[in-house]
Amino acid sequence: MGRKKNNDRLRTLRQVDRLKWETAEQLGLADDMKDADELSVREAGKVGGQMVRKLVKKGEEAIAKESARKAERNP
Repeated sequence: MGRKKNNDRLRTLRQVDRLKWETAEQLGLADDMKDADELSVREAGKVGGQMVRKLVKKGEEAIAKESARKAERNP
């Protein structure tokens, strides 16, 4: 794997990890995340579900923003 691909992959992993911790904190599960072996399946599912919702929302916002930009360029 090339150096750039490795750097991009590491950056993405860090962003996902940051999102996971942010979500866990918002759900009040940050303390449980410190020892992942102690995290119940239900709690892990909550974190995962909230992460997916956030990612979908960000994706929708990005698509809407891109559509608005295209509409401005092509009246």
